[in-house]
Amino acid sequence: QVQLVESGGGLVQAGGSLRLSCAASGRTFSMYTMAWFRQAPGKEREFVAGISWSGASRNYEDSVKGRFTISRDNAKNTVYLQMNTLKPEDTAVYYCAARTGSSTTSYFTYSYWGQGTQVTVSS
Repeated sequence: QVQLVESGGGLVQAGGSLRLSCAASGRTFSMYTMAWFRQAPGKEREFVAGISWSGASRNYEDSVKGRFTISRDNAKNTVYLQMNTLKPEDTAVYYCAARTGSSTTSYFTYSYWGQGTQVTVSS
């Protein structure tokens, strides 16, 4: 079992930056592939970024490549999402998710979810 708690969301102007954090409970955090998803009003939840248990493998949704960076600190049971050059279309609730096995972009393959944190980018 893993419990996930996101933080770091907020309101930022276009071009600005935010760093999201996801703190996980449990002693087996390092066993899990972690990912960030987001969901805007009226839209489906979409994959943003994923990272393997070791941090050696990372993947990103095309629209955030070069702007967002996912990382993890297994000693702190925390995964991060550094978001730079934010755009109004990045506005959404951002969710942290965990699964065993390799990273996938399908939200229904993830077993554990946080409650989400709102990110709003003004133009």
